[in-house]
Amino acid sequence: MSQRRVVVIDDHDMFRAGVRSEIGTAVEIVGEGADVDSAVKAIVANEPDVVLLDVHLPGGGGTEVMKQVHQRHPEIKFLALSVSDAAEDVIGVIRAGARGYVTKNISGTELVDAIGRVADGDAVFSPRLAGFVLDAFSGAIDIASVDEDLDRLSQREREVLRLIARGYAYKEVARELFISVKTVETHVSSVLRKLQLSNRHELTRWATDRRLV
Repeated sequence: MSQRRVVVIDDHDMFRAGVRSEIGTAVEIVGEGADVDSAVKAIVANEPDVVLLDVHLPGGGGTEVMKQVHQRHPEIKFLALSVSDAAEDVIGVIRAGARGYVTKNISGTELVDAIGRVADGDAVFSPRLAGFVLDAFSGAIDIASVDEDLDRLSQREREVLRLIARGYAYKEVARELFISVKTVETHVSSVLRKLQLSNRHELTRWATDRRLV
């Protein structure tokens, strides 16, 4: 069987390089993109079997990439690969047309397997994320209310919020998101102010109540 042709979309150069290093011998990486415009161009130009797509991208996010690509190439399959495991991110990209969603702690072997399964038409989710999809369809998660609250926050603030709520130290958040500790502190202060919360404990409870962690 010939190798699957893959385009990797992520706004972090180091992450794309890591993916190429990890799975580049098992699949054929035919293109890359760092924002919505470059992503759409790379996908349309190369027509891959599967697109590995980050959820949060400059220029409109992963859902905008899928919208533009599917207008011209509805057959192209997307597999979301993101640091975020929040319910509204998972449901958002599935609604937009992704065939699966896995988080960035996935192993290289598991990722290659997921790519193959998506290329063959299967849907692939990390176990925890599959539960979100089932909950959303059963009505157990009110995605609309979650979105309304999170609209106050920037994409980066949402990422910081989730990691802090999961118990990450500031240094760990900085390393995970490739930003400085000072920038993490600034984002946390902004999140607390916008959500009218007083401290990290309240932030964690707020996020847990909305199934964001």
